[in-house]
This record gives sequence, structure tokens and C-alpha cells, in this order.
Amino acid sequence: MYRKIRMGMIGGGPGSFIGGVHRMAATLDGKIELVCGCFSSSPEKSKETGKALLLPPDRVYASWQEMIEKEAALPEDVRMDFVSIVTPNHVHFAPAMMALEKGFHVSLDKPMTFTLDEARQLAAKVKETGKLFLLTHTYTGYPMVKEARARVARGELGKIRRIYVEYPQGWLYNDRIAGNKQAEWRVDPQRAGKAGCMGDIGTHAFNLAEYITGLKATEICGELKTFVPGRLLDDDGAALIRYEGGARGVLMASVIAIGCENSLRIRVFGEKGGLEWAQEEPNTLYMRWPDRPMEVIRTSTPYVSPIAAYNTRIPAGHPEGYLEAFANLYRNFATALGALIAGEEPTPESLDFPSAEEGVRGMQFIETIVSTGDTDKKWLKL
Repeated sequence: MYRKIRMGMIGGGPGSFIGGVHRMAATLDGKIELVCGCFSSSPEKSKETGKALLLPPDRVYASWQEMIEKEAALPEDVRMDFVSIVTPNHVHFAPAMMALEKGFHVSLDKPMTFTLDEARQLAAKVKETGKLFLLTHTYTGYPMVKEARARVARGELGKIRRIYVEYPQGWLYNDRIAGNKQAEWRVDPQRAGKAGCMGDIGTHAFNLAEYITGLKATEICGELKTFVPGRLLDDDGAALIRYEGGARGVLMASVIAIGCENSLRIRVFGEKGGLEWAQEEPNTLYMRWPDRPMEVIRTSTPYVSPIAAYNTRIPAGHPEGYLEAFANLYRNFATALGALIAGEEPTPESLDFPSAEEGVRGMQFIETIVSTGDTDKKWLKL
């Protein structure tokens, strides 16, 4: 592959946090270039963003429908190769579906869609078209998360018994969110969907547990709670989870945990040992044993697994964080896409990114845990 992968973007205009993160992550490795976009539902704001990003005016569109239609009509050596969709949840399904139908590959922010039915339709379309689909569950991009997954797969922990995963934040502890674009849509059922906290960050915790352990959740006993008066969606919740193979889990997520910043943490215990990883100290993985001292595993050291080394960027002792993990997803996606464009088979390493299956799993989790509040039944199947 002797050219950059051409990316279009839907969303990510003025006031967007995640749009800028996607752009930085996608372009970090020099494999992807932004060539077009519809950055806002306001044509004026879309043009404003396109101008700030130095895009040609004729490649900045007034609507996502116009963008996909006009890009599809361009010559193959000019049009975008894939679209990155970074909108609120209610504007995930339609542009992703149209992009796939028009022959484009898709990168989509999580959760995958507004409803589980939409997620299943989108996954079926991905399979039908054979297009690449990236779901940006960022935390799977960290080298030490991949190291944890590799060690579990090698059997170092033995059969998995217990999984604890938590994601507390404190930024929505009160109702003073007016003017905060990121907060406003996350507490609005018309834009966020059935779940608030659990849909936004609980899905990350759920995905991380399945990714590291390789085990699928089968049943959930959960509780959602809305603490802030007048709020329409959950801002806190917890679940007991049963996994295939007999493992048991506990998941907690909250946006009213005052003082917590982005405290995603997972602990996994098996018959032989345990591990622990935390997002706020992402370059370290702790391994615990019954008969010897705890091991501290660090990124970019000679003893990490090949997949962790592949996703490590700089020498040991130099901090790697959120942007680099995000960029790993885009780097792998771009490498796989470049291989397809060149008529080659993508490597297993390049295909190591969350896709449509993980998106459906996330929506199953949301639908199931929300349903637990509507029934007296203790356990619900995913």
C-alpha cells in the first residue's frame, strides 16, 4: 500500500470532545488522512470546522446524506475510503448503514447504535458487504490490556473464577450541566438511548471484561439508579454477571462518584493466579500468585507478548496513554484496510480491533441491564 487511507468524518464539530480525539488518533501514525466531512447538523458549523481543518470547501458537506452520496460519486482514487462516525448515539445507525450500502468501510464510536435491533441490522450489513467495521472501544488498544488477554489465553491464571470490573467517574454528580454539550446529550433519552451511565461507560467495562478473559457473559442480575433529581437516565449502576465456563463477575459504573476522574479498573482471578490493570496507570499490569511475590509487568519490556509489543510505540519508561491506545485501533484498522485495497490478506495483528460482534454484545448488555429494572426476575439472559 503506497498511499494514505482516506477518511471522512460525520460529527466532531464545534464543542465536540471525541471528534478531535478521533482525528488525532487516526492521523497519529501517518497512515490516514482526513479528506472530507460533515461535522455538524448545522451547515454553517460544518463549514466552520472544515475551514479550521484546512479542508477544501467542496469536500465539506451540509448533511451526512449529501456527503455519502457525493463521495460515492467521486472517482475511486479521490473519494474517501472509510467514514468515521462520531455523533451522539441516535445518529449512529443511519449514516453507518448508508455508508456500507454505498461501498464504504466504517469506523463508529460506541455504543454501536440506539437499539439492539439496529445493531443486529448493522452487523448483518457488515457481513453482507464484507466491509471493515471498527467500533472504538478505546481501552482494548492499550498494550497492557493486550498483555493481560495474552496471559489469560496462555492459561497462566488457569480457569477463570472471578472478574471484577469498575468504571467510576464523578463529572455528572449534580444537575448543573446546561451549556455542557457532552453532558446534555448523555442524559437525554432521545439522543443517548435507554441507558445513560451504563450505555456510555458501562459498555466499556463490559467489553473490557469479555476482551481480556475471552469469556462471554450469559446472564445478568443488575440494578440501575438515578440519583440526581429530574435526570431521566441512570447515573449509577451495578450488575452481577454469569459467564460461560462458570466464572462470575461484578460490574460497577457511575458518573456520580465524586472525585473519580476516569477510574476504569479490572481484576481477574483464576485457579492459578490473578491480574489487575487500571486505566489511570495504563503502562502497568500486576500479576498475583499464591506462592511467589507479585509481578509488575511494564510496557515495552523484552518479556511482554508479541501482541503487546506490536501495540507498544515507545521505549519503556516513556508514558503511553489514551491517545496512543486510540491510535492503535485506527492503526490496525488502516493496516487491514490497506491490505484489502492492495488485494492482500490482512494479518491477525492488524485485525485486532473491536468490530460489529462486539457492538451487538454491547447493545445486548444495555438492553438486558435496563430490563432488569422492569422485572422482578432475578437473572436475565443476554
